[in-house]
Amino acid sequence: MSSFKDVFDKYNWEDTLQSIFDKTESDVLHALNKPKRDLEDFKSLISPAAKPYLEQMAQLSQQLTKKRFGNTIQMYAPMYLSNECQNICTYCGFSMTNKIPRRTLTNPEILKEVEFLKSKGYDHILLVTGEANKTVGVNYIDNALQLIRSHFSNITIEVQPLLQDEYETLIDSGLYAVLVYQETYHRDEYKKHHPKGKKSNFDFRLDTPDRLGKAGIHKIGLGALFGLEDWRADSFFTALHLNYLQKTYWKTKYSISFPRLRPHSGGLEPKVEMTDPDLVQLICAFRLLDEDVELSMSTRESEVFRDNIVNLGITSISAESKTNPGGYAVAPQSLEQFEISDERSTEAITTMLKTKGLEVVWKDWANNWE
Repeated sequence: MSSFKDVFDKYNWEDTLQSIFDKTESDVLHALNKPKRDLEDFKSLISPAAKPYLEQMAQLSQQLTKKRFGNTIQMYAPMYLSNECQNICTYCGFSMTNKIPRRTLTNPEILKEVEFLKSKGYDHILLVTGEANKTVGVNYIDNALQLIRSHFSNITIEVQPLLQDEYETLIDSGLYAVLVYQETYHRDEYKKHHPKGKKSNFDFRLDTPDRLGKAGIHKIGLGALFGLEDWRADSFFTALHLNYLQKTYWKTKYSISFPRLRPHSGGLEPKVEMTDPDLVQLICAFRLLDEDVELSMSTRESEVFRDNIVNLGITSISAESKTNPGGYAVAPQSLEQFEISDERSTEAITTMLKTKGLEVVWKDWANNWE
């Protein structure tokens, strides 16, 4: 049976990157003036040739977002259940090679974290674990879903890639959405950063959204970790992946996230820097490509950047995030997966959004799309 890999294998990384850099001012203007844009237009909008048109892109992005989503933005919170991991990932604080105390939350600890997040008003939660199948495999995740499903309208997970039947089991237990980032679509660089563990299997990870689509998941989140390779090529392949999935699993909703490499235990310097203007350009390009896709911004980014980007296409934002298991109420001092940049409280973020003319919604956007 076909999968995204069949599409992906038709593309060459270097040729794709060169085609982006070959885009001209004329290509950019053509893309900006079209009512509906395709992947070639997306290449133009993320190219260096588009840099002088960033203000125009931002204005169009703002208009399209307001047209589709109104003056609203959804808030969610990540809840880390475990930092156990059987993979070596060069950029992650949970990597198996890092000598850190490991912790997996028990049922009472999970409920204590839930109590804190509910007190803040959250109704959409993202459950995160390291990739350790024996410790936090399907049975553990299934138990967590059943334990907390009555407390939240939407539950999303970001865990190790699973099989189709395993996703079907979790959907039956209340799973709503899954985030699965390819990290980088550059096969050789991917192997360099994932030398050991199940995550080292590039193709298995690449085909995960296909398994999710076949399982009937409500929403799939895609993304690349910017800094591992050239952000323009990785972004194109993310858009290519999105385009394929939308055509193949058209009942499923989709989101895109924009994580940039952040400091962590062990440290890794970005191979390719992505500047703030670069990230603004990319967010606007995705909105101009797709009016309906959800665009999400985490607390990896700074206060100033997040304050300025919320009106330019972002539809989902996290606040007061803790990236360590039990970080809210159980074990606030345990090691984080990566350092947070925007450490403001939920209340402070809510106030900021209101000053930007935005109304906060606590449930998932896709609830309104059924």
